[in-house]
Amino acid sequence: MTEKTSQINAAAGSETLLRIYGRLLRHFGPRHWWPGESSFEVCVGAVLTQNTNWKNVERAIANLKDAGVLKLSVMHLMEHHELAELIRPAGYFRLKARRLKALLDYLYEVGGKKLEGFNSRPTDKIRKELLDVWGVGPETADSILLYALGRPVFVVDAYTKRIFYRLGLTPKDMEYEDMRAYFESNLPDKLKLFNDYHAQIVATGNNFCSPKPKCDGCPLEDICEKRL
Repeated sequence: MTEKTSQINAAAGSETLLRIYGRLLRHFGPRHWWPGESSFEVCVGAVLTQNTNWKNVERAIANLKDAGVLKLSVMHLMEHHELAELIRPAGYFRLKARRLKALLDYLYEVGGKKLEGFNSRPTDKIRKELLDVWGVGPETADSILLYALGRPVFVVDAYTKRIFYRLGLTPKDMEYEDMRAYFESNLPDKLKLFNDYHAQIVATGNNFCSPKPKCDGCPLEDICEKRL
């Protein structure tokens, strides 16, 4: 445990986290996230969503579908410039094409055409391998693990850090791995819960907890310290 982890509000344990989740669930309802039609589409989206909004990702994925190439067996053979042009709506399209190619090579080599090669592979090993892929950071790796491969890991993003800091539960500059460990050690080890909890956090961030918060109507308003 690091110094940052030890700064977590002593009352912010399992009961608190589950109570917060209950409030969000009652407000937003089940989120059914991630909105991909296949595990492979989720992997692609996890790279494309870096530094852009989801609407742009949807446009890029639509381009891939319209071109008939949204298949691992096809995309990992594509030339960089062909892939970059199709994902242009996602922004930073040349850089993301390189990152996507690196991930596609790894997925095909280890998982095969339908990613079945991951079924018997331990989660910790897959995570380490993903983090060794060029352009894949912790959030992208954990999104792939949770939403594409069905592994119970908790995804931490900017919304998570902002919301739980403003609630007075975690330090503002808490490290990614410390925050992931905080959630995973205080919540039941359930895939469905981790999946929907993160989706609820995303909904809260999108609708209320932006850098300049819109607190009226937020399901967490009465318990938030609104620290900016």
